[in-house]
Amino acid sequence: MPVTSATPHDVVFLFDCDNTLLDNDHVLQDLRAHMVHQFGEQNSARYWEIFENLRAELGYADYLGALQRYRIEHPRDTHLLLMSSFLIEYPFANRLYPGALDALRHLGKRGPTVILSDGDVVFQPRKIARSGLWDEVDGRVLIYIHKELMLDQVMECYPARHYVMVDDKLRILHAMKKAWGAGLTTVFPRQGHYAFDPKEIASNPPADVTVERIGDLAQIDIDGLLRGAQAK
Repeated sequence: MPVTSATPHDVVFLFDCDNTLLDNDHVLQDLRAHMVHQFGEQNSARYWEIFENLRAELGYADYLGALQRYRIEHPRDTHLLLMSSFLIEYPFANRLYPGALDALRHLGKRGPTVILSDGDVVFQPRKIARSGLWDEVDGRVLIYIHKELMLDQVMECYPARHYVMVDDKLRILHAMKKAWGAGLTTVFPRQGHYAFDPKEIASNPPADVTVERIGDLAQIDIDGLLRGAQAK
């Protein structure tokens, strides 16, 4: 549970999880390969069709929810038990980006680091916990359906005079910048498929700071970062 502080911090560092600290694209590759092996090409394709429909409906990725819907269509498929075990027991710590923990520790010298993520209430916390990120930030974890719409609660849980948001999606950074203005420094790590999506890039302004990888933040000058100086 986040602890509300009556005294604002000078700065709070907010980090997205998927494709920011954790290589979720790699996780998906492993999941797709496992599904093809367990279910075959046709059934695997059907699962991902359900998954994408559910994501469009909910606004976030719900792997277990998609598995539940797949089960409705295949009630006798015992391989589903193996699939759920694969998801729950996946070694997420092996998929942290190089330097991710170092980045958290470096910025954590100046102010609290907080995981601010979108996702479901079961699998996303499990992922953050098994990756080691939950312990790394001492349980300062917030998970919403649309985090950019929950900024009032973020401020209530972790009040600060200034915020830094690190996220691989320019859309999220832009939405938060519109809400918080000069009170927020946006940081864009160019990682994952969203970071290179031409539509995302064309339809959103650049972040205050762009880095090529999350590990770059492990050695960045924090004063320069807060001024919005681009990393070299």
